Amino acid sequence: MSASVAVYRSLYTEDHFRQVYGSPGEPASGELRERIRGRCKCSRQACARVIRARVPVLDWLPRYRLRRWLLGDAIAGLTVGIVHIPQGMAFALLTSVAPIYGLYTSFFPAILYMLFGTGRHISTGTFAVISLMTGSVVEQLAPRAVDLNSTSPEAQEIEEQRIGVAAAVAFLSGLLMICMFLLQLGFLSTYLSEPIVKAFTSAAAFHVTISQLQNMLGLRLPRHTGPFTIFKTLASVFQALSLTNMAELVISIVCLSILIPVKEINSRFRHKLRTPVPAEILVVIVATGIAYASSLDSLYEIQIVGHIPAGFPSLQVPALDKIPSIAGDTVAITFVGYAVSVSLAMIYADKHGYTIHPNQELLAHGISNMVSSLFTCFPSSATLATTNILESAGGHTQLSGLFTSLVVLFVLLLVGPLFFYLPKAVLACINVTSLRQMFLQFQDLPELWRVSRIDFVVWIVTWLSVIVLNVDLGLAIGVVFSMMTIICRTQRAECAVLGRASNTEIYRSVKSNSKCQEIPGLKILSYNGPIYYGNRSFFREAMANILGLTPERIRKLEKAQRALEKRKMSISTVDGSVANTSFTSENELFKAEVTEGSVQAVLIDCSSVIFIDVAGARLFIQMCIECQKAGVRVYLAMCNESVLKILTHSGLMNYMSPRHIFVTVHDAVVHIEQMKEKSSHKTETVWV
Repeated sequence: MSASVAVYRSLYTEDHFRQVYGSPGEPASGELRERIRGRCKCSRQACARVIRARVPVLDWLPRYRLRRWLLGDAIAGLTVGIVHIPQGMAFALLTSVAPIYGLYTSFFPAILYMLFGTGRHISTGTFAVISLMTGSVVEQLAPRAVDLNSTSPEAQEIEEQRIGVAAAVAFLSGLLMICMFLLQLGFLSTYLSEPIVKAFTSAAAFHVTISQLQNMLGLRLPRHTGPFTIFKTLASVFQALSLTNMAELVISIVCLSILIPVKEINSRFRHKLRTPVPAEILVVIVATGIAYASSLDSLYEIQIVGHIPAGFPSLQVPALDKIPSIAGDTVAITFVGYAVSVSLAMIYADKHGYTIHPNQELLAHGISNMVSSLFTCFPSSATLATTNILESAGGHTQLSGLFTSLVVLFVLLLVGPLFFYLPKAVLACINVTSLRQMFLQFQDLPELWRVSRIDFVVWIVTWLSVIVLNVDLGLAIGVVFSMMTIICRTQRAECAVLGRASNTEIYRSVKSNSKCQEIPGLKILSYNGPIYYGNRSFFREAMANILGLTPERIRKLEKAQRALEKRKMSISTVDGSVANTSFTSENELFKAEVTEGSVQAVLIDCSSVIFIDVAGARLFIQMCIECQKAGVRVYLAMCNESVLKILTHSGLMNYMSPRHIFVTVHDAVVHIEQMKEKSSHKTETVWV
């Protein structure tokens, strides 16, 4: 037995509804002044609240559940710290700086994000995509000759220039994020939609893989930048294949044969493993030991990491004079880093039932990058692999970042010099295998095709743009193309004719609901999009086609209307009274002289019109005038406040009575039907 609903109430126009239920008016100047004063009032409680909001560690640390969370945070933090060591050194190669700076970048951001971040399961540090984009900037501004001796004074000077440029990128990126925080621009990350981010990171993974071929093959080739980087690099590698160092090729094959299966095991059995198998650090230790014991660097001329200084980095100002040259690239790096970080934070926040604050995340990553840059760090962000490890290893809060930093600090102070003989081919293999999640994003394409083919096209266009052109340029094309699809969808929004389901107040499109019937003499239109300067011509065309209001027909109907009014004015009743012929009368709409089956009224359902601009409002008024000239009365229903406000201020009430604007579609339909019945009854009374 189906349930039924019966509602009995008065008909409501917008004016009537406001009179009955009230509408919030503009606050009085005194009330507004009190609000501002209340917000600006300084008190101990207000200051404490602001400080806790800006330094979240002061909020969550006093409520920390020591017995319940400490063990999980410690295990997760130590596990992530072990992974950070090889990945930090590996991603430093992508950034075109010495491996030690990757360790620095794995230490400082983790500590700073723990203090200022709101994501409980986020691991910050080196990220392959950010490192690749930064490395392109470094190569452009501080290129290094291929045959340059790494121990020469010239090489040391170039190395200092490189880290100076990378640190300047981090400094400017942090400064941009802090400025965005002050302007409350956290919402800007939403312009990087999920298809864009996934396509971008997947394509960037190919860039990373191709860029590491020379290290895996032992080739000493210049690093290419700019458009068509992948093709330039592949061409250089193929030309130099005969110079491949067989020892480094064997090292790469062995490392990949170990790392890939272990990564697959960690992924498939992550719910059964308390902590993932730390394959990267084990491979680094074993490879370093073998290279040292066998003197591979001298016997087979393999490339090794070289000297890694022990100790804490000294304070050093980045190369701020390079800021004008790096500004454009840094904007792209900033947006990518922030978008990836916030997306990851939101995913795990939704999974574990807490909230993050995007604007506070701007401050957290801004401070992390800006302060870290003073200690020779390159740009950092949340990382996909280590964040996944942190969550699966049982991390609960940001305190896990402290344990991660302690592991990295231990390596910096004591263990770092022991990695002198670590082959760079091992780090290149770690770089490639760390991108597993990004390559697997191709698996989302079939589902994306089923859900939204437009998003599928955005994915493909972004991916191809990044692959063919370059990381930053491809990202820009992806964002522009995505926004163009939104504009096109709003321009080509559907204008549907609604019909009523029998004996209900439900109105649906007659095109997709064949049993919903149109009401004779009335067209109910629903425009599913905004009305603005970009689509006003499409809106006009859609309405004209449905109502048949061509300019020729409007002139013809207007002429017939004037002739009809003149004829009515000359007719009098038997009692000598004259029929009511006022053009503005409600009853005039449904006179018997109207041709049977013609449109006598149009009702526009504005529930899907989310906004309207001045150009759209003027077109709306123009359409109302044209409809009135053709003898078609216009009604509105379900307008939101902002749309109704703009229409009112644009002068709509000069051409439409407030009594024609209703709260719901059904209110308007019932009103029109009542007017039709009254008009028909009056016509019979007059002419009998």
